[in-house]
Amino acid sequence: MPVYDALLVLSFGGPEKEDDVIPFLENVLRGRNVPRERMLVVAEHYHHLGGKSPINDENRALIRALERELGLGGPALPVYWGNRNWHPLLADTLRSMQADGVRRALCFVTSIFSSYSGCRQYLEDIERARAEVGPDAPEIDKLRSFYNHPLLIEAEADCVGAALNEIPENRRAKAEIVFTAHSIPVAMAEACDYQRQLGEACRLVGEAVGSAPWRLIYQSRSGPPEQPWLEPDLNAVLDELSSTTDVVVAPIGFVSDHVEVVYDLDVEARETLAGRGIKMLRAGTVGLHSKFPTMIRELVLERMGEQPARAMGRFGPNQDRCEAGCCPAPARRASSAFNPSSPRAIAQR
Repeated sequence: MPVYDALLVLSFGGPEKEDDVIPFLENVLRGRNVPRERMLVVAEHYHHLGGKSPINDENRALIRALERELGLGGPALPVYWGNRNWHPLLADTLRSMQADGVRRALCFVTSIFSSYSGCRQYLEDIERARAEVGPDAPEIDKLRSFYNHPLLIEAEADCVGAALNEIPENRRAKAEIVFTAHSIPVAMAEACDYQRQLGEACRLVGEAVGSAPWRLIYQSRSGPPEQPWLEPDLNAVLDELSSTTDVVVAPIGFVSDHVEVVYDLDVEARETLAGRGIKMLRAGTVGLHSKFPTMIRELVLERMGEQPARAMGRFGPNQDRCEAGCCPAPARRASSAFNPSSPRAIAQR
C-alpha cells in the first residue's frame, strides 16, 4: 500500500475579477479552434456577473472544511489546491508541494461523473504538470469517482429537500424536480459511463427525497448544430413545464456553483419560468454541504486501505484506478455555434 503525505484538491478554476476573464478564457481555449469573437461573447456572461466566478471561493470553503475534517479524525494530511485553468494553477501547486517535501499525494477532483473532461482530462493535466515541474515532481494518485457514495446521495437529497421545503405545503405535491447536468457530445457519452452514472444518482436522490416526480435534463450545450449532444435540453424542457406552478432545479452534475450554474439556471432559466408564472427553487450544489468533506475523508481512508469502499444502488463502487483507454478524448473540431455561458463545454472539444 503506497504511503501518502498530502491531499490535492484539483478543480476547473475561474476568474476572480473583471481583468481575469479574458486570460482565463484564453487558458480554457488554448489550442482549440474557437474564434476570438465567440470567446468575447462568453466573456460577456462573466461580466454580467461582475467578472467573478463563485467556484474559487467555494473551493476555498471546501478546503477549510476538509482541513477541519482531517484535523478531527485524520489522516493528518496537508491539503493543497490546484486548478486546470486559473490560479492556483496545477503546476505551481505541484512546485509548492515539491518544495514542502511531498513525495506522493492523493488527488480529489471536483467532478462527480466520469467523462473525458471530468476524468481523463484531469489525469492528462496531472501528467502535463508533473512533466513541467520535473523528475522530482510528486506522484499523484486520483481518488475514484463517487457518484453513488452514500454521503454524496445524502447531501444531494438534503439540498433538494431544502428547496422543496420552501414550497408551500399545499402546492408541494404538484412540484417537479428537474435535475441538470452538463450536456456532452453523444459520441463522448457513448465512450464513458456518464449517462449511466447520472441516471443512477438521480434515481437514488429521487428515492431519498420521496414521491416528487423528477426528470434529468442537460444544460450548457455547445458545438455545431449538426453534432448530436445529450438531450433533452434545458430550454426545451422549460417549454413543457406549463402544468406545474413550482419547479425545483437541482444541478446534480456540478460540485459547486460557477457561471454555467449561476447564469444558465439562476438568470436565464429563472427568468423563463417566471415569464410562464412558474416559481423556480434552485437546490444548492453539494460542495458546501457538511457531508461532502466527510465523504472525501472516507475516500482517502478507503484508498489507504483503512476502511471498505461504500456505494449505494445497483453498480457498486467505481474502480480505484482508471483503466487504459477509459473516457477517451473527443475529436477536436472548429465550432460554429456554442452556448455563450459555457467555456467548459467548448473546452471539451
